[in-house]
Amino acid sequence: MLDFKHRTFNATDLLYFIAFFRHHYTHHDSLEDAFLRSDPELSPIAPGSPNLAAFYPYFFSLEDAPPRTRKHIASPEKNSSCKRLNMFLRWMVRKDDQGVDFGIWKKISPSALICPLDVHVARVARRFGLLTRTTTDWLAALELTDHLRTFDKDDPVKYDFALFGLGVMEKF
Repeated sequence: MLDFKHRTFNATDLLYFIAFFRHHYTHHDSLEDAFLRSDPELSPIAPGSPNLAAFYPYFFSLEDAPPRTRKHIASPEKNSSCKRLNMFLRWMVRKDDQGVDFGIWKKISPSALICPLDVHVARVARRFGLLTRTTTDWLAALELTDHLRTFDKDDPVKYDFALFGLGVMEKF
């Protein structure tokens, strides 16, 4: 196992992730609780959104967290769009009939989710006038989600799959 490597993720990273999950699940029944932590010292991320900014320091709160592993977890505090975390939250919170989203977490509302934003989604969103920000960052993810809320305030992220598909499959 110590020679494990996938792209930039190596055995050091894997061992820390395992240690964190062991620690977390010793105190909590679900990983959902890790996204419901709040830290009054952090600026609000988005009204009602899972607190991704508090997740990052919590994830790296174990003693001797490897500095190299920090690159594998995004944070709005670093102005990342947090695409992977937002995608994971979408899968776990939203429930659909297409088998894309599992909807097994119930404490976070779909209305609180932020649209997973990458270059494909951003390109299509700009083309449709849903996104004016030129940088694909956290503020752009919030801007896009705010526009999507005008279509469906209870489930704005349901449009992510269509935007992504237009960008990747159709090269829109």
